[in-house]
Amino acid sequence: MEIYHKHSWNVSLEEAKRIQLQLKNKLIFHHKIDLSQIQIVAAADISYNRNDDQLYAAVVLVAFPDLILIDVYSNQAKASFPYIPGFLSFREIPPLLDIFKDLSLKPDILICDGQGIAHPRGFGLASHLGIILDLPAIGCAKSVLVGKYLEPSAARGSSSPLMYQDRQVGAVVRTRNGVRPVFVSVGHKLGLREAIKIVFQCSRKYRIPEPLRLAHHKVNEMRKLSTLK
Repeated sequence: MEIYHKHSWNVSLEEAKRIQLQLKNKLIFHHKIDLSQIQIVAAADISYNRNDDQLYAAVVLVAFPDLILIDVYSNQAKASFPYIPGFLSFREIPPLLDIFKDLSLKPDILICDGQGIAHPRGFGLASHLGIILDLPAIGCAKSVLVGKYLEPSAARGSSSPLMYQDRQVGAVVRTRNGVRPVFVSVGHKLGLREAIKIVFQCSRKYRIPEPLRLAHHKVNEMRKLSTLK
C-alpha cells in the first residue's frame, strides 16, 4: 500500500502537536461510502507493557460482510516515542505502517482500537492512520478519552451521542445486550452514521467488532509469548 503524508515519528512533543493540527485540516468527514461495495475490512491493534518499549502490532483482514478471516499480519518493533496520552499514534503507528506497506490486498475500510476525532485535538490514532493510508477509518475504543455522554439503553443497537466542546465527536454504542458500550468516532473519509453501521455489522457475537477482536487476540498472544522467553 502507498503511504501518504509522510513525516518523522521521532519528534518533540511540540512538533507532534504541530503535525496533528496540520494533518487534522486534511480530514474528510462526509465522504460517501456504499456499504454494499465494502469487500475487505482491516483492523489494527497494538499491545505493549506500559513500562516497556517493545511494541507488538497486528493487522487483520476479513471479508465483509461475512467476517471470514482472510489473513493476519504481525510485527514487533521498539518504540521511538514515549507513552504520552493524546499522542499515542506517534508511538503506535510506525510498526503498523511497516505491515501496511507490504499488504498484497488493499482494504476498503479500517477499524482501529483507538479514537478518531474523539480526541483532545480532534486527531486520534484512527484519524492519523486513516489519513496516512488514505483509507476510510473508524475509531472504536473500549473506553472514553474525551467527552460526556448519557448511558445508552441496555439493548443491542442502542447508542447515545458523545459530546465534547459543544459538538458531537462520536457515539456510545451498545453492540450486545447488557454489555459495556464501545466508543465509536469517525477517523477519516466517512460519516458517523456509516461508522456506527459498520461497527454493528462487524459485532455479532462479542462486544468488540470481530476484526478488531482478532487483531487484539493476536497482539496479546505475541506479548505473552515474548514474556515467556
